[in-house]
Amino acid sequence: MIKREGYLSRIRGFYDSDLIKILVGIRRCGKSVILNQIIDELKANGCPDNHIIYINFEYIEYEALRDYKKLNSYIKDKLLDKDKYYIFLDEIQKVERFEEVVNSLRASTTNTSIFITGSNSKLLSQELSTVLSGRYVLFNIYPLSYKEFIELSKKDAHDEKTFWNYVEWGGLPNRCEFEDENNIKDYLHSVFDSIILRDVVDRLGLKDTVLFDLILQYIVDITGREFSADNVIGFLKSEGKSISTETLYTYLDALCKALIIKKIYRYDINGKAILKTLNKYYMTDLGIAQIKNNNFEINKSFAIENVIYNELLVRGYDVYIGKTREGEIDFIATKNNKKEYYQVAYLLADENVIAREFGAFKPISDNYPKYVLSLDKTDFSRDGIIHKNIIDWLLEESI
Repeated sequence: MIKREGYLSRIRGFYDSDLIKILVGIRRCGKSVILNQIIDELKANGCPDNHIIYINFEYIEYEALRDYKKLNSYIKDKLLDKDKYYIFLDEIQKVERFEEVVNSLRASTTNTSIFITGSNSKLLSQELSTVLSGRYVLFNIYPLSYKEFIELSKKDAHDEKTFWNYVEWGGLPNRCEFEDENNIKDYLHSVFDSIILRDVVDRLGLKDTVLFDLILQYIVDITGREFSADNVIGFLKSEGKSISTETLYTYLDALCKALIIKKIYRYDINGKAILKTLNKYYMTDLGIAQIKNNNFEINKSFAIENVIYNELLVRGYDVYIGKTREGEIDFIATKNNKKEYYQVAYLLADENVIAREFGAFKPISDNYPKYVLSLDKTDFSRDGIIHKNIIDWLLEESI
C-alpha cells in the first residue's frame, strides 16, 4: 500500500497530543493502513512494541473486548509505567458505549495517546462530541484520490483510459488488485453488502435491503442534480414500494451515516447563508455508484463533477453549491478563510458551452479565484477566470 502522506502530514502534529484522534471513513478506504503507517513511524522514532496497543475489532480474537468494561480493563492492565503509550482502536463503532472507554482513558491517564477509527458517522455525532467535551480532533479519510490511484496502480496518469477507469470504478484501494471488470464488480459488491449488513441493518434495524437498493439506485441516477423527495417517492411507487416522506429521509440518513453518500448544501452567495433546501447528493466512491447504476453507461458529466467534489473534500475544503441571482456555481470551496469557485464541464465543445461555463461567474463580484475545469487540453482562460484540464488539476500538489 502507498504511504498516504496527505493524511499523515495532518495527523503527525497530534501523535503525542492528549486529544483523541478520530479517523472516520467508508469501509475499506484505507483507515487501518494509515493506523499501521502511524505505528511504523512511532517505532522508527524509538517507541517500543509494548507501548503500542493495537486492537482491530473486526478480528475475532478481540470479540470479547466489544464489552466496553472488558476493553477498559484490558487497556489499563497494559499500562505498566509512566512512559507514553499509544492506543489504536480500529473500527471502534463495534463497541457499544465505546465513547465512555475513550473518555475515561483520556481523563484518568496522562501518558496515553489515543487513535480511533470508524466506518459510520456515529463518530461525527453530537452525542460523541458532548461525551468527549471537544477533546478530540477529527480526520475524514476518503478513498484514493486520482493522484494516489496513479501511485498505487502505476498507470499512465495522462492516459484518458486510466482516468475513465478511475471515474468508473472508484478509489477503494483493494480494487486496484484486479484488472478484470467482473472481479472488480465482485469485490465492490462484497464491500457494499458488508456496509449494508453491518452498518445499516444491524446497527439501525432497517431491514428492507431491497428498499435501500432502490433508493440508492435513484440517488446514483440523480447524482449532481437537485434532490426531490416527491420524485423519489414517485419512483419507488412505480417499483411497488409505498413509503412516507419521513421513512424516505430515515433511509437517506442511514445511507449518509454509512458514508455511502454525502449531502451537499447550497450557499447563497449574495445573502451569505447556507440554504437547507434543494440540496444534492454525491457518492463517496464512484465504484459503489457503478455497481448500483441502472444505466448501461455512466453519465460522464455528473461522474466527473462527483470526482471534483470528492477531490475538494480530500484537499480539506468545505464544499457547497453556489447560488447566485442568475443561477448556480457548481462548487464553492472554503478553507482557512479563503474561498474558491469551480465550474465543471466534460468538454468545452463550442462557444455556447464556453459562454455558459465562464458566464456563470458574472454575478460574483468578489476577487476570489474562479476556475473552469474540463478535459480540454486547450487553455480557454479569460477575463481573470482560470481554465484547467481536469487531469492536470487532479495531479497538482494540494496545499
